[in-house]
Amino acid sequence: MSERILVVDDEPAIVDAVVYALEGEGYEVASRADGEEALSAALDEAFDLVVLDLMLPRLSGTEVCRRLRAESDIPIVMLTAKDAEVDRVLGLEIGADDYVTKPFSIAELVSRVRALLRRRELDRAGRGYAFKRVGSLTLDLTRHKVSLGGSEVQLTPSEFRLLALLAEEPERAYSRREIMQHLWESSYVGDERACDIHISNLRRKVEEAPDEPQRILTVRGIGYKLVPV
Repeated sequence: MSERILVVDDEPAIVDAVVYALEGEGYEVASRADGEEALSAALDEAFDLVVLDLMLPRLSGTEVCRRLRAESDIPIVMLTAKDAEVDRVLGLEIGADDYVTKPFSIAELVSRVRALLRRRELDRAGRGYAFKRVGSLTLDLTRHKVSLGGSEVQLTPSEFRLLALLAEEPERAYSRREIMQHLWESSYVGDERACDIHISNLRRKVEEAPDEPQRILTVRGIGYKLVPV
């Protein structure tokens, strides 16, 4: 069965182009033009990924993303305006997995979609071991759960995948490019600024003082590393 994708945008020309391209890749695609209909469809029907514009009538894309993430771990790709960095940051903070800025290349969007679906399939396949412990952090790699000092920490799928990568080799510095390539299972990583946003979000959840991190450390000129605490 082909994977199902929901495309949400109120610009018919964009919807037509995206739907045509994704169907050409073999995906089953549905579309909605406003936030309320999109949220209802995403919650009531079985989709594997959502392409979500942030500027929508009736209910904003940001609110759709927030409510959807509270109920589901479905991958979400945001469509944002080129100069709207604050929207991109907010979207990633509330749980979107990736973003593409308008005007965008259809080929780029399709590549992002393909990478996220491939990543989801690999995540479902699981790994050869169940748990990873780094200091007081415990990662359940089968159920995609994290606990800190015995208390569960709620992470988005991208945040979990990022933490799991850093936990594979504690004390090792991973470059931003390595991290993004791992997240998207692709050599194309787009805007590496997304890496910094995911790290910032993750620190707020696993650090006692996110502005003075003790677990996820910045390695100047390289990227980030996880250390036992």
